[in-house]
Formats: sequence, C-alpha cells, structure tokens
Amino acid sequence: MIAGFALRVRAFLLRALRQPYFDAPLAGALALLAGIGLATLYSASDLDRHLVVNQALRFALGGLLMLLIARVPPATWRNWTPWLYAASLLLLVAVALHGQGRGANRWLNLGGLRFQPSELVKLTLPMMIAWYLHARELPPRWGTLLAVALLIAAPALLIAKQPDLGTALLVAASGVFAVFLAGLAWWRIFALLGAVAAAAPLAWHFMHEYQRDRLRTLLDPESDPLGRGYHILQSEIAVGSGGWLGKGWHHGTQSRLEFLPEHTTDFVFAVFAEEWGLIGVVALLALYLFIVGRGLVIAANARDTYSRLLAGSISMAFFVYVLVNGGMITGLLPVVGVPLPLVSYGGTSAVSLLAGFGMLMSIHGHRRLLPR
Repeated sequence: MIAGFALRVRAFLLRALRQPYFDAPLAGALALLAGIGLATLYSASDLDRHLVVNQALRFALGGLLMLLIARVPPATWRNWTPWLYAASLLLLVAVALHGQGRGANRWLNLGGLRFQPSELVKLTLPMMIAWYLHARELPPRWGTLLAVALLIAAPALLIAKQPDLGTALLVAASGVFAVFLAGLAWWRIFALLGAVAAAAPLAWHFMHEYQRDRLRTLLDPESDPLGRGYHILQSEIAVGSGGWLGKGWHHGTQSRLEFLPEHTTDFVFAVFAEEWGLIGVVALLALYLFIVGRGLVIAANARDTYSRLLAGSISMAFFVYVLVNGGMITGLLPVVGVPLPLVSYGGTSAVSLLAGFGMLMSIHGHRRLLPR
C-alpha cells in the first residue's frame, strides 16, 4: 500500500513538472533557498540532524502543497476567497479563546499538531483584499478604502491581541500592498500616511511595556547590554565578525558558543552573515530579490485584477519579511520576532509561504486561459 501511494505521488509530481502551471525559474530559486536554509540550520543547530530532517519534511509538505495549489485556476481561488478569509478569522478567534504559547497565545493544538493561524492570514488577507477590489472601480475611492480598512483591521487586531504586534503589522502590510497596487492616488497615500503619523503617539499608550522596551532598546541598546539590548548587540557582533568572506560553514563562534539567542529562528540571518560574510549576504539577498522580481513579473503579466493584485501583494509582502528580519539583526529595526523566509526554523511559516508561491504559479500557469 505504501509503495503504491509513493508511486502515485511520484506520478503526480512528474505530471506537475511537465504542466505549464509549474514555473521553473521560481521553483528553482525557492529550492535553492530552501537548500541554503537547511545547510544554515544544520550549522546553527550544531549539526542537529533531527531539527534539519523536521524542517526538510515541512519543506516537502509545502512543496507538494505548492504544486497542488498551482493546478487550481485563479478563478476558483477567487470564488473560495471569502470562505477562506472567514475561516482564518474563526481560527484567530479560537486562538484568542484556546491558544497556547510561551508568553503569548499564538498557537492552536490540533491533536498533537501545533498550528499558527496568523501565518495563514498572511495569505488569506491579500486574497480577500484582491477579491473585494476585483469587482470595484479602480483606483479605489474613500468608501472602498474604508471597507478595505475594516477587512484589514479585523485580523490585525486579533493578532495584536495575542500579543504579536510584529506579525499584526506584517499582515496589515500584505493587505495595504494590494490597495497600493490597485492604483491608489498619491495624494490619498500621503493623506493616509499623515493620519498614521498623527495616530502614532496615541498607539504608544496601547502598547505593552515589553513592546515599548523594544523601541527604547532600538535607540540605545548599550543602555542594558545584558538585558534588553543583549539580542541586538550579540547579533551585531555576529554580523560584524563575518567580515568580507566570513568564518566558514560551522565556524561561527556566536552561535556555537551560545552567545547569539534564537540562532535557529529569528536570528539565523546573523549566523549566516558570520559564516559567509558580506559576499554571502549579498548573494543571499540577490536570490531573494530574484524571487520577488519573478513574482512581480507574474503580477505584471496577470490577466485580471484579482490575480494581479494578489500576485503583487504576496511578492511585496515576501520582500518586507526579508527587509524586517535583516533590519532586526543589524539593529536598524526593533526585535519583532519575524523569521527569515525559508531559512529560519518553523513549520507553519514555511508551509504558508510555499502555499503563497503556489498561488503565483497558478496565476502564471493559467494566464493564457483568462480573458484580457
């Protein structure tokens, strides 16, 4: 029975590779990035094979899901979007009522399988915004923007309540990108930015004390080098000690000597920078930029508004994840617990990211079947 199932999976994968729904440049770049991630995790975990095997299995699951999603036409995903969005909101409500976690309730335990619904919302929210804008006059006017703001605020507030302000802001950004790509007038953009800036002092009073401490630490990490500033300072030491060429694979001292905290998750980029230096960091960032650029090309060639907005917002959100993590490990942004895509250890994040790229492949592969 197991052999028969393996043969069917193999046959499906071979058919998927031959179908036009499979975008070879994007898939190749993602596979290369996943390989770099596994090699970095193996070094950062001090050659822990169990951790690497677990991550590889998650990549395999995410890759299979990506191929399955790519075969579903974008029109079908558009029809399912409101239901998927509603289901993701219900999962966030379930987290608020029965969530688990250390210090923050962000996880659901589904019979031994831990699942983080906020990662799913990173995909369903831009889908919902693209669905809503698809049938409306563009560029959007104030009434449309108000409705979109409510669609974005609902999951963002639920995630911020966990509390997970960093993820809430990233989720909101994924929805905002869809609005921006819809051709929002520049004067409206500046008006909205002005409103956000004016509300910033008010937001300070609603933040948790540890969130305020992160902002204070960003401005002066040396004020508490063994406490609040420890993460940033050790990360900066790791990045700086890599120099031009790095110390070599598994020769970084900050992670091996346990100075660098969270070196397999949030700060894995610092491990990579110490081992491979500036040259390695530039090469990794170039790979990320290729993936983002390929996603934007797919968005530009999409044949309907829903596909164009969805592909563009997923690509830009992926870029922001890299930007925020890179800014975090170099002390340019506060520590917000954002993993490096497909490099940091994490199951839900990896699977949801690959599912999102499955949407891009679906849009690319079915573009000839859609009317202009």
